[in-house]
Amino acid sequence: MQHWARRLEQEIDGVMRIFGGVQQLREIYKDNRNLFEVQENEPQKLVEKVAGDIESLLDRKVQALKRLADAAENFQKAHRWQDNIKEEDILYYDAKADAELDDPESEDVERGSKASTLRLDFVEDSNFKNKVNYSYTAVQIPTDIYKGSTVILNELNWTEALENVFIENRRQDPTLLWQVFGSATGVTRYYPATPWRAPKKIDLYDVRRRPWYIQGASSPKDMVIIVDVSGSVSGLTLKLMKTSVCEMLDTLSDDDYVNVASFNEKAQPVSCFTHLVQANVRNKKVFKEAVQGMVAKGTTGYKAGFEYAFDQLQNSNITRANCNKMIMMFTDGGEDRVQDVFEKYNWPNRTVRVFTFSVGQHNYDVTPLQWMACANKGYYFEIPSIGAIRINTQEYLDVLGRPMVLAGKEAKQVQWTNVYEDALGLGLVVTGTLPVFNLTQDGPGEKKNQLILGVMGIDVALNDIKRLTPNYTLGANGYVFAIDLNGYVLLHPNLKPQTTNFREPVTLDFLDAELEDENKEEIRRSMIDGNKGHKQIRTLVKSLDERYVDEVMRNYTWVPIRSTNYSLGLVLPPYSTFYLQANLSDQILQVKYFEFLLPSSFESEGHVFIAPREYCKDLNASDNNTEFLKNFIELMEKVTPDSKQCNNFLLHNLILDTGITQQLVERVWRDQDLNTYSLLAVFAATDGGITRVFPNKAADDWTENPEPFNASFYRRSLDNHGYVFKPPHQDALLRPLELENDTVGILVSTAVELSLGGHTLRPAVVGVKLDLEAWAEKFKVLASNRTHQDQPQKCGPSSHCEMDCEVNNEDLLCVLIDDGGFLVLSNQNHQWDQVGRFFSEVDANLMLALYNNSFYTRKESYDYQAACAPQPPGNLGAAPRGVFVPTIADFLNLAWWTSAAAWSLFQQLLYGLIYHSWFQADPAEAEGNPEARESSCVMKQTQYYFGSVNASYNAIIDCGNCSRLFHAQRLTNTNLLFVVAEKPLCSQCEGGRLLQKETHSDGPEQCELVQRPRYRRGPHICFDYNATEDTSDCGRGASFPPSLGVLVSLQLLLLLGLPPRPQPQVHAHASRRV
Repeated sequence: MQHWARRLEQEIDGVMRIFGGVQQLREIYKDNRNLFEVQENEPQKLVEKVAGDIESLLDRKVQALKRLADAAENFQKAHRWQDNIKEEDILYYDAKADAELDDPESEDVERGSKASTLRLDFVEDSNFKNKVNYSYTAVQIPTDIYKGSTVILNELNWTEALENVFIENRRQDPTLLWQVFGSATGVTRYYPATPWRAPKKIDLYDVRRRPWYIQGASSPKDMVIIVDVSGSVSGLTLKLMKTSVCEMLDTLSDDDYVNVASFNEKAQPVSCFTHLVQANVRNKKVFKEAVQGMVAKGTTGYKAGFEYAFDQLQNSNITRANCNKMIMMFTDGGEDRVQDVFEKYNWPNRTVRVFTFSVGQHNYDVTPLQWMACANKGYYFEIPSIGAIRINTQEYLDVLGRPMVLAGKEAKQVQWTNVYEDALGLGLVVTGTLPVFNLTQDGPGEKKNQLILGVMGIDVALNDIKRLTPNYTLGANGYVFAIDLNGYVLLHPNLKPQTTNFREPVTLDFLDAELEDENKEEIRRSMIDGNKGHKQIRTLVKSLDERYVDEVMRNYTWVPIRSTNYSLGLVLPPYSTFYLQANLSDQILQVKYFEFLLPSSFESEGHVFIAPREYCKDLNASDNNTEFLKNFIELMEKVTPDSKQCNNFLLHNLILDTGITQQLVERVWRDQDLNTYSLLAVFAATDGGITRVFPNKAADDWTENPEPFNASFYRRSLDNHGYVFKPPHQDALLRPLELENDTVGILVSTAVELSLGGHTLRPAVVGVKLDLEAWAEKFKVLASNRTHQDQPQKCGPSSHCEMDCEVNNEDLLCVLIDDGGFLVLSNQNHQWDQVGRFFSEVDANLMLALYNNSFYTRKESYDYQAACAPQPPGNLGAAPRGVFVPTIADFLNLAWWTSAAAWSLFQQLLYGLIYHSWFQADPAEAEGNPEARESSCVMKQTQYYFGSVNASYNAIIDCGNCSRLFHAQRLTNTNLLFVVAEKPLCSQCEGGRLLQKETHSDGPEQCELVQRPRYRRGPHICFDYNATEDTSDCGRGASFPPSLGVLVSLQLLLLLGLPPRPQPQVHAHASRRV
């Protein structure tokens, strides 16, 4: 077998030396040494420059934010509250007006809106990916808030003055994107004006529930939610509680920590989490699923619930926010005030705020619940029906904002958010936020107001930040990344969410964006701590097509981005320390090389694909490379490579590489007969963006990415020494390869390494495309006991000669498998159409033996950015999912009727009929993304790579009654494993099957992950206490039983099938009036 292996190695090496042209290309570069310079990437200087540029970009946004926040506070302070303000007194552009006019069932169309709504003209703006009007602001008001209320009309009145400040900001900085004021009343005023993205279902967007607003409106929180599940909690009330808890969880961000428990006589966590955990997306999902399993039984025991909550908040042995501490209690009512518990745990300092929620319609005395909240610096809320849930589960933020407002200028600090999806179609953004305070006083000498007016925000698109990073000088495998204090990536080439949820930020941890190891954990910690650093590490990287894993060397360099919570990193392979910069000052040479880009030259010089890069501002992009090349040529006939509107570095390098690869055709490829060695094509790809495929007809079957930096073969060749084989990609679920017209080929590529002036770099990759069928026949001959002149001689088990892979193919299986475990070549004709499949799908027993004998190592990881088809709804009934149907037990329970639950049921039915499953609506559709059909999910990925065994190896697969001998050996200077094995003789040899295909997963067990949380740091500032805080406004009951007339009217409306619209309500504290 070793003899066969040497023959295979020699054949591969011979073909690559003759046709690959590695040595000849080195000589071509040296002959053209005067046409380029060798430049150095100095990591420390590079990363500091980029960090400085990002800091300058964000600082311009900060200045605009401060002007807006100051102006808003002054405008509101000067505003005179009007009790008798009318809708017709206010003129503004309602962003949802066009959509509502198109909807005959719209609230405004139905009742006839009195507001003077502007009708605007819009122009398309590529920066906003939207139609905008730069002369006006737009206003969005949540669907469940009545536009004509006095509070909203006054809000619209004073915020109108912001329009001029928005416009002036844009005049000073034309690169500004959305400027937004999110009001604590729910009003959003943004600039420039653009129509709201109308969803298919009801619009659930409320600015107060957006990640950027929540982060700007309060300091981090440690929250314990306790839910009364005693027997008195009826079916309807329990349903309201479950929904309320889920909505409460949505008001928390990754800077917050939370736990949820249920209580009756005893308290216990609803999930597997036994302590406070970070309120990230995956942990909140665990809570939401667990809450649905709560069952009501037993008697109410407030003491058990509160003692559990205080114990949770006093646990100092865990990671937590260490700022605002609060307990949120949901109950249907009770008489116990548990004063002894508060005296023991919370008085006299009252460091824990208590918020109480009376859920459902009932006749209980709510005074104890009010007292608990008022005695502990909290607030009392009532949730009588489903329509009150959203507003009352977010109003607590006003209370938490009090210490921030009272801190004044000290609290006026800009914070930058996690990455999230912009609701108006801008894509992935980060937002700078600044709180806006109420500066009014009730009278001379009175205490200052302690209400937050809202949050000012300015968006920065991630693409604008990416433009500040070096694109092509870092090489195909170099990149820039940035992370925040949570370790989440702001920039990273692997940040590619397939679908986004408008309700949640995009939170991809650095250790999930890359393959995690101890070195990267250390780098991540240092970056979060705001340190500078540099480290060279050996690590694993996934290939671009996620089929392979390579062990590589990388240099990591990082610095903090000043005045932000971000840290910037640079990753460079050692071979990318230097790069080529073309210097084509000779215009005659420019024209000569440019002619080799013309399609008229392709027949003699081979087909040229050019990377679809932004060479010039006026270059029209296209996904079709032929069309892109045509656009490029047309533009180059109008401008020169030295034009100011063009990227001279990219253009010069592209034209230089066009000439250099043409010389390779001239010196090597043109005079060779590819058919002699059964080659379909030869090719060269370069850092400059050229991929030349010879002969021209081979381009018809070329499926690799025209951007070399995005081509898996290119990037893997740079990271691996020797020849890298890449069989055609096959999925087990697809039909086998069709071996017709000699079009199926196997790519073999290798990097061209130059040594210039003592500097080593790899500016190009060359290779060949093997004819699969012809090389499968050649493989059998090379792995046989004959030369090309000998006649094959068959050897049997009793013969003295050795068996081989050609004549004994009925007895021996001979295969070449690549380093990812994919079949490359086989001596079995029936397996030729399986080339490119994971070998376990071809011979599960043999692949398992190779893995068990350390020829392969497995790497498992999770893709948290995948998209999956939506799950079918669990409720298949015809009734709206939002409607509660009482059980028989409810009807038999006298308390259910006497507690006015019937009234609540009517409200529930109304909301269900009108809003069509408000709370079960798809968030993507409900919040303005009607195109979204897939949902975010987790996929488990498994890759295999060569293990520690390098030498040849014999082993026996023991299958009980029969066994199977195999021999395996790595082929030198390739990524191939040569395996010769006996064919399986009996069915008992069927072992386990290794899986490589990506599979749907729930991800790692969250209950275990929270026991070893990743390192993070919260915001540097915390405002959770102020001695001057007035806690007297702590909520008072405002629930009145409905009249008999109202009940009868509602019942008649329901019976008649008329869908009445409930009077929308704005819940606002009395002190919000100014």
